[in-house]
Amino acid sequence: MAKDTSARRQERSVPDSGSTKSTKKSTKTSTQARVVASASTPSRLPKLPLKPAVNADSKPSAAKPEPKAGPKADPKTSPSAKAPANSKASPKPAAPVPAKTPTNSPAKPLTKAEAKLAAETPAVVEKRAPGVRSEATLKAIAAASPRQNTPQPPVRQLGLRATRPEEVANVRPLEMKSGRTSEGKPPKGSADINGYSAAVRYLLERTDFERMRAVKYNETTFKLDRMHALLAKLGNPHEQIRTVHVAGTNGKGSTVQMIASMLQGCGYTVGVYTSPHLVELRERIVINGQAIDKAIFAETMKQVAKAAEKAGVEPTFFEAITAVCFKHFAEQAVDIAIVEVGLGGRLDSTNVIRPEACVITSIDYDHTKLLGNTLEEIAREKAGIFKKDVPAFIFESEPSVQQAIVEVAEKAGAQLRIVNKDIDYSARFCVTEDLGPHTRVCLYTKNSRLEHLPVPLPGEHQASNCGLALAVVDHLKTVGFDCPEDKITAGLAATKVPGRMQLVWDRPRVLVDGAHNPAAVGALMRCVGAHVPYDSMICVFGCCSDKDVPGLIDKVNLGADKVIFTRAAGNPRAADPEDLQKLFHERSGKMSQVAKSLPEALEMATRAVSREDLVCVTGSFYLVGETLKHLQHFDRSKGGKIPAQVPDRD
Repeated sequence: MAKDTSARRQERSVPDSGSTKSTKKSTKTSTQARVVASASTPSRLPKLPLKPAVNADSKPSAAKPEPKAGPKADPKTSPSAKAPANSKASPKPAAPVPAKTPTNSPAKPLTKAEAKLAAETPAVVEKRAPGVRSEATLKAIAAASPRQNTPQPPVRQLGLRATRPEEVANVRPLEMKSGRTSEGKPPKGSADINGYSAAVRYLLERTDFERMRAVKYNETTFKLDRMHALLAKLGNPHEQIRTVHVAGTNGKGSTVQMIASMLQGCGYTVGVYTSPHLVELRERIVINGQAIDKAIFAETMKQVAKAAEKAGVEPTFFEAITAVCFKHFAEQAVDIAIVEVGLGGRLDSTNVIRPEACVITSIDYDHTKLLGNTLEEIAREKAGIFKKDVPAFIFESEPSVQQAIVEVAEKAGAQLRIVNKDIDYSARFCVTEDLGPHTRVCLYTKNSRLEHLPVPLPGEHQASNCGLALAVVDHLKTVGFDCPEDKITAGLAATKVPGRMQLVWDRPRVLVDGAHNPAAVGALMRCVGAHVPYDSMICVFGCCSDKDVPGLIDKVNLGADKVIFTRAAGNPRAADPEDLQKLFHERSGKMSQVAKSLPEALEMATRAVSREDLVCVTGSFYLVGETLKHLQHFDRSKGGKIPAQVPDRD
């Protein structure tokens, strides 16, 4: 032990007075200092038996003595003493290979390429077993390897306009996460679109107003000239199909689906264009309930991209996918297409069609920064879809809103028909054994007597939507569509609307609804109270920051016994859940919690409720869509707590 101690002291006293000055100078050059330490390391390493696999980061055990047979380090002949003097004349640092290696522990020789790379890479002070390559050497070899990891696409590709890191995470659509095509830069043009994933990447590279926090709503931003130019290069497919155009604040999607279901029940091939999607982009373009095929979507998107290049325009996200919709419907020769407005109406990309009928559903406050601060201003923007001599249908509403729509119709020369005023309509609530609580409606016109038809969707607000849908189908009879009343009834009963009052989990029950403004959330709470019996309700809530957040909070407070605030990971416009909880505490005394993510919120909610309780997810279509995505990984029939972690699947 004494021998070992003296040897260690001798090694620590290697530099003499002359070498000490050299060492001080060498601090200016980090490479020289590292060479000194690396060169002296082998003399202090213990003998270790060679093993097939040795951890490069492992340190020699202090319990093992140093070898007795090894010679002591001599200050005059030691490489560490000579290194500072020689380092001035040497332009390159020495390779990090020890000058001398114990004969009984031979080091694995490096190849010429490895030695060259190691010589160009600064040595690192590292204690490791003999024969093991340093971490720096391994990194240098990996850097020179032709295999390189493809970098993640830039934030700009994802259509985001936010800067917070948490908004960038997990925003890639499901179809991009599961795509098998080669990763790389997003397609710059039509020639780069060689599959579905490439088509989606091209689409996401477009300007996406749906994800932007601030948008200027004017003729420059929402320019129909781009849409007309793009469609002209595609052969004007929108002029080759018959359409129904539907706008409004609430009830657009439900009205679209009821019209489409009735026409499909009458034997027609019906295209449906809606937005936004819940899980996958292809949900927006549907024919007779079937989403557009991936291969067809990719090929049609390639045609749209080529047409945009020829027209010299840069289409937005919504313009491009709308063009795909019209092109697809024309190529498939649908009998009629039911087209939902994306935003507003007057400047919307869909407002290039001349439909068989226009429909305006209920008007309420939404997108006030874009469409106007009053209901009258919003109504005028929605009524911007009216065309000369094209029948337009609205449901009877409050006088100021109705008057605004009447004025727009008169100016446009549209034939306005008001259900429950110009068209006889009635509705009543009833309960039957087969349907339970529901609403029945009657509609009387010159062509039809539709009596006591059950509204297929729950909620009193759906009765007016059903009345509008029946009025549109009745009008289509006068322009060549054969719609017998028995087939209308059967088709109406088959209506399904994903993401609206949809039960997605059993034991406990989890219900999702995409209500995203105060009127819609209020209608949801009344609907749940009337149609879904429960002991208590936990509401998982998240909304966009540009909505009427106080109004939404007040409506949630009406029905929920407890609220869990969260945010959708794929929505850069989502409000901070902690801010939502703070506002909720100021306006309510009920219990609330905050979850960092939607899966965590679902786990918290399903853990806290009993069999007779209800979990309601609402506030945003993004939140509903993320819920549906998350639940795809689990078996609904098993019920129970919904885990936050997705199981690994091979």
